[in-house]
Amino acid sequence: MTTEVLTRTEPLRPATVELPYEPQSASAARRLVRDALAEWGLGHLAADAELVVTELVSNAVKTGCLTAMRVELAPVTNRAGQAVRISVRDGSCALPVLIGAAHDAESGRGLALVDHLAVAWGVDQEPHGKTTWADIAVDRAGSSASVPDAPPSA
Repeated sequence: MTTEVLTRTEPLRPATVELPYEPQSASAARRLVRDALAEWGLGHLAADAELVVTELVSNAVKTGCLTAMRVELAPVTNRAGQAVRISVRDGSCALPVLIGAAHDAESGRGLALVDHLAVAWGVDQEPHGKTTWADIAVDRAGSSASVPDAPPSA
């Protein structure tokens, strides 16, 4: 971790990318997350954040939408403190559901993983789709890093 994050005075800018509804898009989303966190001096969050973005993108791919999905990483402050929000906007109004997958099931654990890794997660419904988001706490790994000028969020 660099002291740049601790002393940075300008606000961090969200990192955003539009991706096609293809399984390969998860790789590009992980790259966005990894690069942005490294630039922000929060590389210690990369492993958890990459898992979360992979699950959110995978769920969006399954919707069958034909336009591009939007993946964004942004600093936020929520009830748990400073966090990095990973959000995926897709064109489907179908809401994700947290289910209890059987031990021998080959799928169905994605949102359970998101629920475990995130301090908060949810879905914002929109007129033509939804945004599914998850917040990863900045101090998750015992870091003393801070996210300057993170706007308050729900």
